[in-house]
Amino acid sequence: MPPASAATSLGATLWRQTWPMAIGVLALLGFQLVDSAFVARLGTAPLAAQSFTFPLSFLIIGVQVGLGIAIAALISRALGAGEALRARRLGSLVLMVGSATIALLALVLWWTQAPIFSRLGADAITRALIRDYWAPQLFAAWLGAVLYFVYSLFRAHGDTRLPGKMMVMTSLVNLVLDPLLIFGVGPWEGLGLPGAAWATAIAFGCGLLMAIKRLRRNDWLARHGLKLELAASLRPFASIAGPAMISQLMPPLASMLAVSVVADLGGSAVAAWGLASRLETLALVVVLAMTMSLPPWLGRCYGAGDWIQIRRLIGLALKVVVVWQLSLGMILALLSPWAAHLLAGSPEVRDDLTVLIRFLLPSYAALGVCMLVVSAGNALGWPLRAMLMSAARLFLCYLPGLWLGASLGGLAGLAIGAALGNVLAGMAAWQLMRRMQARSEASEHGEPKLFSRERT
Repeated sequence: MPPASAATSLGATLWRQTWPMAIGVLALLGFQLVDSAFVARLGTAPLAAQSFTFPLSFLIIGVQVGLGIAIAALISRALGAGEALRARRLGSLVLMVGSATIALLALVLWWTQAPIFSRLGADAITRALIRDYWAPQLFAAWLGAVLYFVYSLFRAHGDTRLPGKMMVMTSLVNLVLDPLLIFGVGPWEGLGLPGAAWATAIAFGCGLLMAIKRLRRNDWLARHGLKLELAASLRPFASIAGPAMISQLMPPLASMLAVSVVADLGGSAVAAWGLASRLETLALVVVLAMTMSLPPWLGRCYGAGDWIQIRRLIGLALKVVVVWQLSLGMILALLSPWAAHLLAGSPEVRDDLTVLIRFLLPSYAALGVCMLVVSAGNALGWPLRAMLMSAARLFLCYLPGLWLGASLGGLAGLAIGAALGNVLAGMAAWQLMRRMQARSEASEHGEPKLFSRERT
């Protein structure tokens, strides 16, 4: 196949793998916004109670995403190496181990809720609201984690369409059930704040039933040889899942530190920063989708030893991310006054948000490069390097730039410093990728040194 035709075919496949996940991620982001919007109608106290649970919810999500990364990496490698039976054994194991791990974590968070929420600053009235909400919310979180593990199996087998459709479907079910269960209908008054958790649990439960039915039809699970497979795969699974979970838990920590810096600039700056953070997630939806669709593909190439295809895939993905994010960022920067007017209420918040959009959004092109390199690292056998790259981005580039900029130039300096931190992180990730490519090209046979499996 000529190079131009090969590139076109590769791009078309990347598009088919990524767009369903992009739509699904966008639906999940809407999922969270809908919950908060309905809970806000209950009043300030229920909204505050729900907000106190967010850090612990992020903890559960960090653990489940780390396990999901390991699931997709190991199974896709087994498939790439032609070990279909082993892939089925791994599928059964990760569903059982992952479900049990999240269930244990949920139980611990339930039993320790009183001291945890007291430490977070919740008063007695707020803790009473949390107590009614926390049990169904943890149950919903467990169902969501199991559903995420099932999605990871589909992605490992190259199917991104069903996870994308399921994400949209569960979001729509949640959208319909939220007002019914929170506010009630007719003579039924509804459940209030716990209704939001039960709506989420039912939505995830419906998605899980449909996904498991499809999973069994595809014959991707095994019943025999699981004990031996567990003994053989536990160490490589932990070597990927551990660093990946740490990488997923670092952004919430960095976010809390960033808010503490922004808080010194005043209430309008904090409000604008919160809106900019939500806009960041939406602006990076294509990158987030690609970090889900690309690693299983890379893992299959890794298992087959196809380093030429790996270089092509990574090169194409990086080009797409840079062009897309830079174009989107420049357009939003030019339209920042109008975008801020749509999102913000008071003039002070609008002015601050305009400054943040103008400087931060174009820098997400570099941030996207770093995110892709970290995601590829977990698929290509170097999770420790991926974790260190993630830590360097947050704690050596982003946070120092943000703090120094705020100290020297207020909100504008903060925006410039954060943007420069993203650019530095992107450049470091690009240099790491170039080193990997250079070493792989220098090796004619066998695995390139930088792609070799890390010892733990």
